[in-house]
Amino acid sequence: MSTCGIPLERHARSEPLNFSEPRPWPTGTPPAEDFCKEDERLVILSGFHADDLFGDEELARITRFAARLCNAPSAAVSLVEAHRQRFVTGEGIGVSETPRSTSFCAHTMLGHDLLEVLDATQDPRFAEFAMVRGDAHLRYYAGAPLISAEGAPLGALCVTDTVPRSEPLSDFQREGLAVLAEAVMRRLHAHRQANMADSELKESADRLQFMLDSVPDIAWSAAPGPHFDYFNARFSEVTGRAPLQDVEDWRTIIHPDDFEATAIKFQHALDTATFFEDEWRLRLADGSFRWVISRAVPSTADPATARWFGTLTDIHDRYSISQERELLAGELAHRIKNIFSVITGLISLNARGDKALSEFAASITDNIRALSRAQDFALNIDPEPEDNLKELLGVLMSPYGVGDSSAVIITGDNVITGARATTPLALVFHELATNSAKYGALSVAEGAVSITIEQADADVRIEWRETGGPPTQPPQDKGFGSRLVTMAIEHQLGGKIAQDWQPDGLIAHISIPAARLRQ
Repeated sequence: MSTCGIPLERHARSEPLNFSEPRPWPTGTPPAEDFCKEDERLVILSGFHADDLFGDEELARITRFAARLCNAPSAAVSLVEAHRQRFVTGEGIGVSETPRSTSFCAHTMLGHDLLEVLDATQDPRFAEFAMVRGDAHLRYYAGAPLISAEGAPLGALCVTDTVPRSEPLSDFQREGLAVLAEAVMRRLHAHRQANMADSELKESADRLQFMLDSVPDIAWSAAPGPHFDYFNARFSEVTGRAPLQDVEDWRTIIHPDDFEATAIKFQHALDTATFFEDEWRLRLADGSFRWVISRAVPSTADPATARWFGTLTDIHDRYSISQERELLAGELAHRIKNIFSVITGLISLNARGDKALSEFAASITDNIRALSRAQDFALNIDPEPEDNLKELLGVLMSPYGVGDSSAVIITGDNVITGARATTPLALVFHELATNSAKYGALSVAEGAVSITIEQADADVRIEWRETGGPPTQPPQDKGFGSRLVTMAIEHQLGGKIAQDWQPDGLIAHISIPAARLRQ
């Protein structure tokens, strides 16, 4: 009988083995030749973790049934190691292992079919084995090979008797023993898969733990309640404290002036299972405080079952710089306002006592105050939480008169405008309005400007239309103002502008990505 005679390339897979879905080794096929090499075979065998299989109930049931099927007093699942064979489960077997040198199963596993020995004393391969000559008095043996999915011989499912037999197993018994051997291999593969999954989960958890402990942020998680059950190593490094248990424990690390407000916000997030974000001061191990941004997300939308995962990110330096910038911007705005106040004061002072000049001075003063308000908006000083484009344009165009019966009419959709977009928008419409006041519709009493805002999919479209003004024509050369408009629209806002010079006034079409306007 040929043993391990089938080349690996004919029966082993050429692609890497997928242990998540093992295919059984083809029935009636000898083991793969390369896996009959002892070093390679033992590597595969070690992956089945034989030590964990002792006493396995499923294997025990298979073994008991194998003994009954073959009318034998003894049966076992044997795994053959380098120097011994181990019976991971047995029926009527009084030992847990025997030397490999006297192992029947070591012969069985190298073949392609059932090995049956009717009388071992008459078989020259086994007659001198200790189990045959000694007290075990083994006479009859039948074993089905156990071959792994990749073709490595592992051992055998065997039945034994102390009495020799004159007749071999029936075809039904032989088929049954082969089917039971396949069931043993399914159990062994399931056990290997479970061990591999556990190992992969542990490795994944270790990698995640290493990553979380390596990042500069503090990371935490909480079970429903909330009951805080995890903090990465960064937490203790920064705060010098043991992990927290509940919300009240956070009082020890949050600035007293910040705790109540942020606790209320967090409780609302817990009650509604919604995203949480807040900024507060974290107490460090040395007793000092630093600003952090605290974020947390729920695992589900059900407040009763949601787990929470959160981070604390240090923003102290950024916060300090932002505070300094806001202070400087505020100081700049106040100084500009003071200049406007000085100008209006000088106008009023010089117009005092002259009725004609006083009326003119009042009009000029109103215009200057409108420009001052536009300056505040452009510098984004004390912005409203939902400033929109119509409000911004209303402020910018107020010196020229805004309203249904005035020279400037603004209509259309409400579009939210962010702080970064405000300044380029102010520059663009100030330039358009200034040119119109000098040369276009706003330079004459009967002239008018309509500004229409339309939210169209991902873009915001703005039309500037002048009517009733003097004849217009495109400028011969692009001056500083034209270049400024182009730079603001195309470079700063990522949009486009097209100007159409009609006989009674300019029509400008502006298109800007809505996302850029919200910045």
